[in-house]
Amino acid sequence: MVIVKITVENVRGKCALGYSKGDSFLVKDYYFVENHDKPLCIHALASMLTILTLMLKGYSAKKLGIGPQDHVAYIQCPDPGKPYTEGGTVIFKLERTG
Repeated sequence: MVIVKITVENVRGKCALGYSKGDSFLVKDYYFVENHDKPLCIHALASMLTILTLMLKGYSAKKLGIGPQDHVAYIQCPDPGKPYTEGGTVIFKLERTG
């Protein structure tokens, strides 16, 4: 079983959904699992979906140029924040285990 833990690493500005550092989601074998206090943002999901799929298939984040180790990747949501929007961007850490 492959598990990818998605954790909010940093928030620049104000996230529209209220994500804060440490919020997390789990993906096990292509399914989001467990109940979470905050909904999964469709924009954040869209930005990480391709990389998340590669992580679940065992690809190296380091070789892809998006992480310091084979099992750790970093992705950010597409909201640029001020002065362009009232929101902010969130940096997500994707960490593969299992």
